[in-house]
Amino acid sequence: MGVLGDYLKGLADMVLPRECMVCGRKLGIRENHLCIYCMADFPFTFYWQTERNPMADRLNAMITEEMERTDAIRFEPYAYAAALFFYNSEAGYRHIPHALKYRGNIASGQYFGRLLGEKAASSPFLKDIDLVVPTPLHWTRLLKRGYNQAEIIASAFSEATGAELCTKLLNRKKRTGTQTVLDNEAKRDNVRNAFMADEKVAKRYSPTHIAVIDDVFTTGATSHACYRALRALFGTEVRISVLTLGYVTSS
Repeated sequence: MGVLGDYLKGLADMVLPRECMVCGRKLGIRENHLCIYCMADFPFTFYWQTERNPMADRLNAMITEEMERTDAIRFEPYAYAAALFFYNSEAGYRHIPHALKYRGNIASGQYFGRLLGEKAASSPFLKDIDLVVPTPLHWTRLLKRGYNQAEIIASAFSEATGAELCTKLLNRKKRTGTQTVLDNEAKRDNVRNAFMADEKVAKRYSPTHIAVIDDVFTTGATSHACYRALRALFGTEVRISVLTLGYVTSS
């Protein structure tokens, strides 16, 4: 940033002090979004370092169940999945996706999206991602909120990895009710056919590894629905992975 940058940032902090998103402590000039103490305790999953992990297992279980339900007969490669941190509704780190989704903190979404991208770029399983697809919002929600939080994360992820960003490949064809009050099975039913991949857009790309990006992986129902929509257009030679900021360990 340089001396001048630090000086200007210090002046700005005097007028409008920045606070740690987790603990509320006043941030120093060299701190961004989190203080050094909360950054030191950051609950990284390190799932990008492992080919198989609980998040990926949960996603693959849904893929297998869906294939059995529809009597689909095909080889399906194990789908990779990774999140930046463990999400706990009682911990202060929950404010990271909440600030982006509900309070318009675009800068934090970009910061943690880049961090997720850096972790993926260092992964032997995810470093070959060449197409980044954010989980879409229904147009009515997009109109009300003004932005798609998944697209903010995906854009920063794309910059960090060098993978191409495509915001038009997936569409949300129906508006679904809130997932927070539903049980796991109801959540799956709620989003099962909510997404559709655009065949015309898909023809513009020849990806080998697609990353579906979202803010939080809870049951995995939404991520799985996106996976299904993409798999309808891309053969199993194309990997489809799921990456999010937060991962809910129990739901």
